[in-house]
Amino acid sequence: MILFIKNMVCISCQMVVRYELEKLGLNNSAIKAGQVELLEPISIEQIDKLKTALSKAGLELTDNRKHILIEKIKAVVLEMLDYSGTALKTNFSYYLSKKLSLDYTYLANVFSEGQGITIEHYIISNKIRKVKELICYNELNLTEISWKLNYSSVAHLSTQFKKVTGVTPSRFKHIECNNPLRPSMCEL
Repeated sequence: MILFIKNMVCISCQMVVRYELEKLGLNNSAIKAGQVELLEPISIEQIDKLKTALSKAGLELTDNRKHILIEKIKAVVLEMLDYSGTALKTNFSYYLSKKLSLDYTYLANVFSEGQGITIEHYIISNKIRKVKELICYNELNLTEISWKLNYSSVAHLSTQFKKVTGVTPSRFKHIECNNPLRPSMCEL
């Protein structure tokens, strides 16, 4: 059985879901962005308890087809940004369309209607989240980060970063990465 969970877009969210499933005695599950595959049956009572627990964490079980599609789009975006070791060799609209076997215009319309932002803006905000994460890890320089996240240049990355955050990447590193009270990565 596959459960779709709205707003489950980071590792911390996945950990919350895993914890709540374990509390319900559902230990055999595969969890990834936006969905959980249960390897054992779940009762109506367990689903109700899971819904309540997830809502406290800002997550929501969903069976709405459009919500499920939106979560699949988010999962593809996150997969591309978080787990890809190489730059995307095609444009993202083509990649997303092929991955989900649906027309990109349809995907874009459903996403915009459901999220209030375009897929492009979602990608940009998540690229910036990933840039922040990589800057704070301090393992890659900006040139390597720009290549890893498929920016055309360091200047493009820096311009987009400042437009979204209001500060340059180097200023962010100086202010945020050295702050002991820094928020968790999904809040950056």
